[in-house]
Amino acid sequence: MTGFLVGLGICLFASVLWTIQRFRRRNVMLWLPAFARRDWVGVREGPPPGLVHVIFAVADHFEPAWSGAAPSLQRDRVARWTAEYPRLAGEFADADGRGPRHTFFFPAEEYVPGHLDRLADLARAGHGEVEVHLHHDRDTSEGLRRKLRTFVEQLRSHGHLGSDAPDARPVFAFVHGNWALDNSRDDGRWCGVNDELRVLRECGCYADFTLPSAPSDTQTRRINSLYYATDDPARPRSHDDGVEAAVGKDPSGDLLIVQGPLTVLWPGGKFGLFPRLETGNLSGRAGMSDRRVDAWVRTRVAVAGRPDWVFVKVHTHGCNELNRDVLLGGGARRMHERLCSRYNDGVNFKLHYVTAREMANIIRAAERGMAGDPGRYRDFAIGPPPCIRSEVENAL
Repeated sequence: MTGFLVGLGICLFASVLWTIQRFRRRNVMLWLPAFARRDWVGVREGPPPGLVHVIFAVADHFEPAWSGAAPSLQRDRVARWTAEYPRLAGEFADADGRGPRHTFFFPAEEYVPGHLDRLADLARAGHGEVEVHLHHDRDTSEGLRRKLRTFVEQLRSHGHLGSDAPDARPVFAFVHGNWALDNSRDDGRWCGVNDELRVLRECGCYADFTLPSAPSDTQTRRINSLYYATDDPARPRSHDDGVEAAVGKDPSGDLLIVQGPLTVLWPGGKFGLFPRLETGNLSGRAGMSDRRVDAWVRTRVAVAGRPDWVFVKVHTHGCNELNRDVLLGGGARRMHERLCSRYNDGVNFKLHYVTAREMANIIRAAERGMAGDPGRYRDFAIGPPPCIRSEVENAL
């Protein structure tokens, strides 16, 4: 018996040691204090009574040239999405009768007119929208401005990007390549611009959808939040924290940060004995399960004072074939089946499929004190892109 207890103690000690070492390698200590405060201590608002609205978006780092693909493979990747996604989306509907909607964050450095035209066809059919993605390295503020302004004009020429008023300037949502928003990598690579938040705002960016980035060292201390970051050009990582979005509080700072879920599933790792990091990454390696979907909703990302509107933003790299097969196949079906069965019963939950732009609009509506069904506020402040608006106008 003594030998058994000694062996058990050694196993437990080894498990704890392995977990600590793994946490360090995966930069968990960056955000663990925030996780402990919100999820263990329970500082966050508890689940609201009554009906909860789940507002769900997919932010796809959509890179047809992934891994140096030749033009023919790039065309095939885009064609697969334009052919197969409408069939998948047609199998499901939210509380508003709308199918899943995809946000294609397209890389500025991969601009190919034909790709953007095909994605405009998807947008016109009601299956998503295109926003701005960018990979850059050792850049300058002026270089970043030039890249963003050029790409915004290019996207607009294909009918993409919303506007902050009818016939006003185009505005955009953003995802940073290599997760390195505001020069946040420890080694300074894949950005170089300490005032990136300010430059983004000046060029028309209304919200960033990069985070979470764990296990990268670019992950912020603040997690599972909607908040406004204020740029400090003297240092990187100005979005490490900020002012929480709240009902009755005007937007502040330079940029709205829309975070997806970051939590721990335990048991869930190797052999079912160790913790598993959950970041809302729709990848072939991560697989799909009801438990993952439940964890996303359970993080309860919300505007302070409006806990009955829960924002779930997941992410992926949809042109990677391993991920694409999940996103256009059985993994996505399992995800949507869980969303539609568990979180769209009309009694406890209502589901709303949205794009990044629509999610940002609903966040703004919550800040302005709007109540009731959030699906009514998809176009609250930022209007739809021309390729969608023209279809609506033609229908009228």
